[in-house]
Amino acid sequence: MPQITVDYSDTMENAFDRAGFARALHEATVEIAAAKPEACKTQFRPSAQTAYGYEDPGVRGHAIVHVTIGLLAGRSDETKARLTEAALELLRRHVADVAFPLLHASAEVRDLDPSYRKFDR
Repeated sequence: MPQITVDYSDTMENAFDRAGFARALHEATVEIAAAKPEACKTQFRPSAQTAYGYEDPGVRGHAIVHVTIGLLAGRSDETKARLTEAALELLRRHVADVAFPLLHASAEVRDLDPSYRKFDR
């Protein structure tokens, strides 16, 4: 915990500083949600094909990125909102203004299911 997943259009590969974003988001998560630094884990999943509205999925004009942050239950709605706002602000800083006319960015914080378990080896 926290489990962070970032889904993004693969057209962003050269415009998205993923390492810098992950580090900054981990720092924000520690500060805002009182997570332990060593517990922060982020996976990046590029999507080869994304679609926006009625746009043909083959058209590569828009970029889409969505951040999901899974935390153990117990954070207030205010804390979750602060963390999603921080994630969006960090995306603004770590995605270059290039190649695509519009970036569709979103973020959410979810409570991990009570069945969540983990192990580290």
